[in-house]
Amino acid sequence: MTNKISIYAPVSGDVIALSKVKDDVFSSGMMGEGFGVEPSGEEIKAPVSGTITMIAESKHALGIKTADGLEVLVHMGLDTVQLHGEPFDILVEENAQVEAGQAIAKMSIESIKMANLPTTVLTVITNSQDMLTGFDFEEGTVNGGDAVGTAYVKEQTAAKTKLSYDELADVIIKNVGGEENIKGLIHCITRLRFYLKDEAKANDDVLKNTKGVIDILHAGGQYQVVIGNEVVDVYDAVMKKLPKLQDSDMDTTPVDQSGNAFQRGFNNLIGIITGSMSPVVGVIAASGIIKGILALLTLPQLGSLLSTTSTLYITVSAMADASFYFLPVLVGYSAAKRLGGDPIVAAVIGAFLTYPQIVAWGGKYHTMFAIGGFKFQFLNYTYSIFPMILAAWMAKKLGDWLKKVLPSYLQMIFNPMITILVVSTITIVITGPVIQGLANGIADVINMLVKSSGWIGGLIIGAFYQVLVIFGLHWGVVPLVAQQIAGSGQSALNAIISVTMVSQGAAVLAVAIKSKKSDMKSLGFAAMISAFCGVTEPAIYGINLRYRKVFVSGLIGSGVGGFITGLMHGTMYGFTGSLIGFSSFFNPKNPADLTSFYAFLLSSVVAITVSFIVTWVWGYNDEMEMGKKVTKKATPK
Repeated sequence: MTNKISIYAPVSGDVIALSKVKDDVFSSGMMGEGFGVEPSGEEIKAPVSGTITMIAESKHALGIKTADGLEVLVHMGLDTVQLHGEPFDILVEENAQVEAGQAIAKMSIESIKMANLPTTVLTVITNSQDMLTGFDFEEGTVNGGDAVGTAYVKEQTAAKTKLSYDELADVIIKNVGGEENIKGLIHCITRLRFYLKDEAKANDDVLKNTKGVIDILHAGGQYQVVIGNEVVDVYDAVMKKLPKLQDSDMDTTPVDQSGNAFQRGFNNLIGIITGSMSPVVGVIAASGIIKGILALLTLPQLGSLLSTTSTLYITVSAMADASFYFLPVLVGYSAAKRLGGDPIVAAVIGAFLTYPQIVAWGGKYHTMFAIGGFKFQFLNYTYSIFPMILAAWMAKKLGDWLKKVLPSYLQMIFNPMITILVVSTITIVITGPVIQGLANGIADVINMLVKSSGWIGGLIIGAFYQVLVIFGLHWGVVPLVAQQIAGSGQSALNAIISVTMVSQGAAVLAVAIKSKKSDMKSLGFAAMISAFCGVTEPAIYGINLRYRKVFVSGLIGSGVGGFITGLMHGTMYGFTGSLIGFSSFFNPKNPADLTSFYAFLLSSVVAITVSFIVTWVWGYNDEMEMGKKVTKKATPK
């Protein structure tokens, strides 16, 4: 004999089978019986009456246990753990009693869509195998709190022999290859995500048959042990047994193993550059805006509101210059985090490169020593990027080797000491001059080509730059732009790149205005704001690429905008692009020179007009079928 328990819709929307959910763990049923809802509303309601047993730290999931013992998981969106709780507002607390249909949370559908993630709300009975004899539900449109399904609960269920969390942790550690095989461990709402040195050492079959483990997955460079609602308790038990893991800064970035050796090497190189630069880009972009605003305030046309010799100007200018001046420190720290090295050691090496005496000697090309007739000279490494990325990589490799050869009681002092001495020396004597020379040379050549070719370079770069964004290859250009600005104080290349952002924003704006679909409007306007603020990914991945003609319309507009920028020889004096970067087109050394600002105005207006009109007339209508979701490449990132 069985008991029937009604399961209610957690949110208004369209009910779908788990098999249609775009997540293998849920769609395969390994997490248990249940259903999904493609939401039209944002208020999340309890699908059953019971006790709140779990609230995810990232707020995207809750667990409820009924009086009959059903363990029900409410999971808001897919892969939303990475949003760190921003789209969610939890209305209840752990151990609170809730009634079916009671509001327990709110979620921002727009925020999740902006992150290019599915908004599906899942209701899953995670102990279905032990508790249920069957489960029925109907697909269709429902309101939050409507009865959707029926769970048939066994009247008497013998408790399954279950390992304690500590016992389960021991089994898991042993069968992922032991402590020595574990590089890092994180967890999401249902899974332990291990970074292993050698996944071949893991025993999938044993773990799959261990009570308390639902399944094993190999994905994204991770060895995933699916636990379910109790994942936090199991994670804590595992970490308690791995104190070295808690105290170390592990490299938990998967390495791309796809393609041939050249492709792998190139992708991983771009990945390192991306990981090193992405945390720094926002800071140097903000600094560029500050510098541009200062230049604006010194314009004679505006009455020279601020003098370049005033205390205020010099103080604020120092705030803006600091991120560029100490760029090796920032990049070194960020690169070490990306590579799994010691970020403090890398930051110290960066600080050495920007030490005042070294900078002074570098400005005068002071001779360190000479071999024969060849002089080894100091260089100025403030504003530099590439030498520090290589230095962080060398520090990681040397530090790892020293960990193996030095006795443990010497590690704390002698590992950083040797690493700093050796890597700093190699950097200023060999790698720094070579890389800095190449980087400056490449940056200068690009600037020269763009300036000399004028409209040709502007047209070509403008028309195709955003194609690089699709594949993540634009991260290889970002350091070159920074190098140009650092070396010459300006970047003609960045001026062209800027107008490509404006064009994609104009294209998605046309979609938002023309569409009569509410979700398309909200996503389109949000993506437009992002693009006009210099970040085109939400526009590209959310709408433009999924309606390919919209993306092409943006490319046409940016091609024309780049043509005008090149024709007028426009350049930028800061890092920030798109409309928000307008102040970066003022020349801080000659505020009266408005050539580049006029180029920015004209190219932006034309790019917006062309992209908008082409999208409106040719690129989009509501009858078009949206293409398959386009996701960003796993690497580089």
